[in-house]
Amino acid sequence: MANHLHNKIIVITGASSGIGLTLALDVAKQGGIPVLLARTTRKLEAASEEILKTTGIEAPFFTLDVGDNEAVIKTFTQIVEKYDRIDVLINNAGYAIFDAFIDAKVEDVKGMFDVNVFGLIACTKAVLPTMIKQNKGHIINIASQAGKLATPKSSIYSATKHAVLAITNSLRMELMDTNIFVSAVNPGPIKTPFFDRADTSGNYKKNVEKFMLESSFVSAKIIQLMERPKREMNLPGWMGIGTTFYQLFPSIVEKVAGKKLNQK
Repeated sequence: MANHLHNKIIVITGASSGIGLTLALDVAKQGGIPVLLARTTRKLEAASEEILKTTGIEAPFFTLDVGDNEAVIKTFTQIVEKYDRIDVLINNAGYAIFDAFIDAKVEDVKGMFDVNVFGLIACTKAVLPTMIKQNKGHIINIASQAGKLATPKSSIYSATKHAVLAITNSLRMELMDTNIFVSAVNPGPIKTPFFDRADTSGNYKKNVEKFMLESSFVSAKIIQLMERPKREMNLPGWMGIGTTFYQLFPSIVEKVAGKKLNQK
């Protein structure tokens, strides 16, 4: 099979750990050039070294807080100046803090929206002029099943991912007459450090452990999406069917599965 990622410039936010790092490694194994963006320089250096050692591909990195709009513009300008193009943007940076709505701290609410929503908006707006100029590209937004089915203690996180889905769907239609693809990936829970911050009690991770996806599986599916773009990818597939059923029959799902949804 032809290697569709060979020499492609693939920018990944939140690339220093978790899904972002796994994906960067897999991109490099496919011959692509992963451009790593994250907040912690030390982790970025380690990630870049691991990619070079494992694949022989040099993975440039830029220390970036996606919530800082001016820094986002500066970083993407540097990337375009270096490579003259960006083939794929993967908006992966994001985090959650699970709390009952009444207990949620306003600063935590603002922080999640700054990264999960406004950071995604800033990076997408920064990459669009280049992609429109080249009339080619792919924007992949890592959303969540939580964006389709809000559960107790995830009201704010779910709201951010619902916003991501709305932005993704609208932007896709705006770019319909171009060669720029816009996709959403909606994973369920994944075995990554994500839950170390989201659920400090450890209860949620313990309750859903048997349903958790391996980061290697999710990364492989995103690689497939880059090779064969489509509007949306739900992982795992059965969970996507479940959220669709909820959208059609919300009262039934809340009544029947209410206790199962309250596992945090």
